[in-house]
Amino acid sequence: MRDIKKVLIVGVGAMGSGIAQISAQSGFEVYINDLSPQNLKDAMEKIESNLRRSQAAGRLTEGEVLETMERITPVTSLADAADTDMVIEAIIERPEAKKALFEELAQICRNDVIMASNTSTVSISDIASASDFPENFVGLHFFNPPAKMKLVEVVTGFFTSKDTVETCEAFAAKLGKQCIHSEDSAGFIVNHLLIPMLNEAVILLAKGIGTVEDIDKGMKLGCNHPMGPLELIDLIGADITLSIMEILLDESGDSKYRPSQLLKRMVRAHQLGVKTGRGFYLYDENGKKCGINIRKGLQS
Repeated sequence: MRDIKKVLIVGVGAMGSGIAQISAQSGFEVYINDLSPQNLKDAMEKIESNLRRSQAAGRLTEGEVLETMERITPVTSLADAADTDMVIEAIIERPEAKKALFEELAQICRNDVIMASNTSTVSISDIASASDFPENFVGLHFFNPPAKMKLVEVVTGFFTSKDTVETCEAFAAKLGKQCIHSEDSAGFIVNHLLIPMLNEAVILLAKGIGTVEDIDKGMKLGCNHPMGPLELIDLIGADITLSIMEILLDESGDSKYRPSQLLKRMVRAHQLGVKTGRGFYLYDENGKKCGINIRKGLQS
């Protein structure tokens, strides 16, 4: 089992910045990289803001906040993190983009570096084809928000080694996470179950069978879910949810993954959820729900 001390996070959206935060809080030296310098700046500000909220709630001290921030280093070139022990990719959910990134990293990193993808749908075996060392490739699927969600799906590709899996299990344990294991199949475990349910919730709304409030309340009170399916789409992002559905449909050919036309229309109208302030619900500048945005059914 390899000793992980330095971690490179590529892509600093909600997932990447969240993984960077919890890794630094757990004592790892963290590099963050993104195509946009502004995204790196925003990520550092977001991470510090999250830590300050925890400090205000009494969960962290001033020293712990400062120590965590000192462990995170923004880098604009992947070459700046050539001595890292693990890479976690959290970029756009497109196979060609992920493979291109790992092809570049293969020319920079050591041959024993763990190459992990936070993908929720893309084949780990396919991504691993970008390297001469596919045994080092693994899926580490964190859930949003990473600081709160306890689960990590460990996804093994065709060539993923036992040592790679065990190293990742130990890494996740240091982050305070629990692991489940999935073979390299479309949607893995959680999204294989979750995505059709989210899609059906949108179809129910589109057909006028239920309102936004009733659909979400039904799943929260009837199934004890902490969040309704439409709320969850808003949190994930309608665009990301749609992308996952389209990848699963393409990968499996199963019609249960065919996305609702309403979801497609919302993405085209940039009604993406919390990050745009409008999705199925309305959100204030702090991301708090403050109203309903989609009231009428539109035939799916």
